[in-house]
Amino acid sequence: MVTMRRKHYPWRTQTDEASRDLALVMTTVRVSPAVAAALRDGRPVVALESSVFAQGLPQPQNREAARRMLAAVRARGAEPAITAVARGTPVVGLEGADLERFLARDGVRKISARDIAPAAAARVDGATTVAGSLALAHAAHIAVLATGGIGGVHRVAPISSHAFDAVRDESADLAELARTPMLVVCAGAKTILDLPATMERLESLGVAVVGYRVDELPGFLTSGTGISLSWRFESAAQVAAAWCMHRALGRTQAMVVVQAPPSPLPRGMVDDAVNRALDAAARAGIAGPALTPWLLARLEEETGGSSLATNVELLESNAALASEIAAEVTGDVEIGRARA
Repeated sequence: MVTMRRKHYPWRTQTDEASRDLALVMTTVRVSPAVAAALRDGRPVVALESSVFAQGLPQPQNREAARRMLAAVRARGAEPAITAVARGTPVVGLEGADLERFLARDGVRKISARDIAPAAAARVDGATTVAGSLALAHAAHIAVLATGGIGGVHRVAPISSHAFDAVRDESADLAELARTPMLVVCAGAKTILDLPATMERLESLGVAVVGYRVDELPGFLTSGTGISLSWRFESAAQVAAAWCMHRALGRTQAMVVVQAPPSPLPRGMVDDAVNRALDAAARAGIAGPALTPWLLARLEEETGGSSLATNVELLESNAALASEIAAEVTGDVEIGRARA
């Protein structure tokens, strides 16, 4: 049983409620019955990306990660909502045969927010990245998303002769975080990225990054990166209070909540493995959307499978924390409904 605290936040209005009800019946996005019921009843919902299952993790670990994330959310009284495009239909609450098809990793494309409409028109299966998941979850008026690690500014391979003047790839996650007001719970940005540059971009874009019981940015697979955080919170209630004030002030950016992985790997080992993986990618000519899943798979090889085990654990941990925060946020919103 989830206990809701009684608070009133003026940013939640009757217009917002009418808009949320409309989202549940909109024909462009299919909201599963379980997710729709939770939203209608004012129960907490946690959005989950699908790309981590269809591209980010190999079989059978992707199935194990999905099982553990879904169970972690439900065990804390929240409803999980996997986002995707299933045979051309944008979905919030992927389940059943559709979910099985994504876990089989057969012909499922990796799609960002910009790809949702084309994927729908082409009637294909598309697994949503953080950016794509933000777009769909926000359309359904879900406030909290759990993922492993966000995208960011990519590193340049150490062997590159143009390391200082190359135009580096930048994940669309950053732009979507800058325009979509949602809470995103993660273990930082992915280890394969340029983490100082990613933090600078988030700061420039006005995206708040707050630590949950950590003083520095976690490195996805590592507990720290040496990058200090401005804010540390000790409880889900504190995070929810910051978020409600964020929205009351009319802020339209996301807020990123970072926590350390439960079983972090040694930072030096991970850095060496990432550099070797980047070199291999440069030699193989891997780039674009294929780069991140390729690097993560190579990182698994370089760490003897340790990175994969840590990845699955942190996904479950982030889903659990997101559920606790969602319960606090939903409790605050429900009082806003009662007093509106």
